[in-house]
Amino acid sequence: MDKKKTQWQKGCGCSTFGQDTGTNKNILKIKWQRLIFEGETCPRCGSTDKELDKAVSTLRQSLAPLGIEIVLEKEELPVSKFKKDPLQSNRIWINNRLLEDWIEGGVGHSPCCDVCGSHECRTVEVKGQVFEVIPAEMIIKAGLTAASQLL
Repeated sequence: MDKKKTQWQKGCGCSTFGQDTGTNKNILKIKWQRLIFEGETCPRCGSTDKELDKAVSTLRQSLAPLGIEIVLEKEELPVSKFKKDPLQSNRIWINNRLLEDWIEGGVGHSPCCDVCGSHECRTVEVKGQVFEVIPAEMIIKAGLTAASQLL
C-alpha cells in the first residue's frame, strides 16, 4: 500500500488534482475568409486583416484570465468561389456564427477595387451605418458576446 501511495505522490497520472490538464479551457474560434488573387487582396480586406489582428490581441488579453483561449484561422477564398458569390469574402465567424449575427448587424455590398474586378464586395451594416472595413471594436464586441456564452 505504501508503494502505491508513493507512486501516486510522484505523479503517476492517477490524479489530476491541481494540474492544468488543458480541459478547463474554453475555445473562442475566430475564422476570417477573404479573397486572395495572385498573392494580393483588396485594400478593404487588407485593412480588415489589421483590425482583426488588433481585436484578437485585445480579446486574448481580456479573456485569458477567464480561461478562454482565442484560436484564429485565416482562410483564403479562391477566385473561382469569389466570382460565384463575392459576398463570401471578408466574412468573419465567431464560434461558427457570423459576426453580424452576434452584433445584430446585416450584410450589404459596395464597389471595391481592381483586385475584385466588377464585383461588389461585402459590407457590414449596424444601426444604419455601413462598414467596408470591419473595425476592431466591432470584432471585440462580437467576441465578448460570444465569450459570455462560454462562461
